[in-house]
Amino acid sequence: MKAISGTNLEQAKSHNRRVVIEAVRTNGPLSRAAIARMTALTAQTVSNIVEELERSHLLVPSEAQKLARGQPIIPYTINPRGAYSIGLELGRQRASGVLTDLSGAVCARIERHVEHPDPQRAMPALQAIVEDLQQVFAFDRNRLLGVGMALPGRYADGGTTSLSPLNLPGWQGFPVGHELEQRVKVPVLVENDATAAAIGERLHGVARGLGSFVYLFLAGGGGIGAGMFLDGHLYKGSRNNAGEIGHIIVEPQGKLCSCGKRGCLDRYVSPAVAYEFMGIANAEELSPDDLDALIAKGGEGLDAWLDQAVQPLRQTVDFLELAFDPQTIVLGGSISTSLMLRLAERLEPLHTPIDPNQKRTLPRVMIGMTGKDTAILGAAALPIFSETNPRFDVLQKPLG
Repeated sequence: MKAISGTNLEQAKSHNRRVVIEAVRTNGPLSRAAIARMTALTAQTVSNIVEELERSHLLVPSEAQKLARGQPIIPYTINPRGAYSIGLELGRQRASGVLTDLSGAVCARIERHVEHPDPQRAMPALQAIVEDLQQVFAFDRNRLLGVGMALPGRYADGGTTSLSPLNLPGWQGFPVGHELEQRVKVPVLVENDATAAAIGERLHGVARGLGSFVYLFLAGGGGIGAGMFLDGHLYKGSRNNAGEIGHIIVEPQGKLCSCGKRGCLDRYVSPAVAYEFMGIANAEELSPDDLDALIAKGGEGLDAWLDQAVQPLRQTVDFLELAFDPQTIVLGGSISTSLMLRLAERLEPLHTPIDPNQKRTLPRVMIGMTGKDTAILGAAALPIFSETNPRFDVLQKPLG
C-alpha cells in the first residue's frame, strides 16, 4: 500500500525540476513569477531551479519584456539544443537510428540493412548506429540523454522481451536494454511501440499538454496497441502490459486470432488485414510511396476492409471513452498515412457519448503521427520523457 508523502523527500528536488520543465514545455515562454503561480512552488524554489536549468542549457532566457510598472520580466523557453536523444528501430531487414534534439527535430539519421536480425546480428548493428550518429552530427556528447528503442511486443523491467518481437527467433527473453546499454555506455530505455509513440505524441504532437488521452497505435505490419496517459501519468498496468487493445473481442465467435481467441479487434482493423483484403503480400518491404500507390488502387478490396473494420473500431472508441474518460483518442502508428485517413473518414458517426450535451474543446478522435517514422521518433522521445516528465511516484512511499 502507498500513501502520498510530503515534499521533504530527497527526490522532491528532481520532481520539482521536472515540473518546471513541463510547465515551460507545455505553455511556452514563462517568467519565473508565472512558473511559480502555475506550479505552486515558492518564488525562491523556482528561481533556484531556473538558474540550474539555465546553467545546464535546458532553458534559455528570451528578450526582457517591459511592463507598465516594476522591473522588466524575462520569459524562459526550452532550448532545443540543450539536450539530445537517440531513437532506434529494428525491422525484419533493417535497423534504423535517429538523433533528435529536445524539440524532437531530427538532426541525423542512419539506416543499415540487417539480414535475419536475430540478437547476434542486430546488436552489433544497433551499436554501430549509435556510435555513428554521434559522429555525423556535431554536438556536446555530455548532452546526450540516452538511447530509446521501440519494438513490438511486451517488455519487463530492464527491457527484457516477454514476447518474440517481429516473430523472429532468438529474442524471447533477451535482455535488449541491458545488452545494448553495456555496448553503448549510455542509458538505454526500451518500450513497446505503442507506448513509445504515445510518449512522442505527448511531447511533440497533437496530444502535447493533454493530461488524459489514449493513443491507438496501428502497426504497419501487424496489430493494434494502445498507449495511455491518465491524469498526467503514463499508465502501464500492474505488469507493464496495459494497452493490449488488439485482443479485446469485438465480434463474439468471430475470426480466429493468433492469441487463440475469436473475434479480436486485430482480426478486423489491423493494417495486415487491410493488406490481405487488397492482395498486398509484401507491404513491409515496400517504400511508403509504393505502398500508398497500391492503396490508392485498393478498389473493392479496400472498400471491403473499411466496411468490416469501421464498426469494430467505433465499438473500441466507445469502450475506451466509457472506461477511461480521456480528453481525446489519438489514431496513429506506422500504418500508411493514406490508409489511416481513409479509415478515420469512415468513423463518423461515432456512438453517442455518455454525456452528449457536454461541451467539448477537443474532437473525440484526432489523427496523430503516422507513417514509418512514428515508432522511431517515439523511441527517441523515451530518454527525453524520462529526464523531463514529472514523476509523481517519487512522492509516494510504502506504508509499513
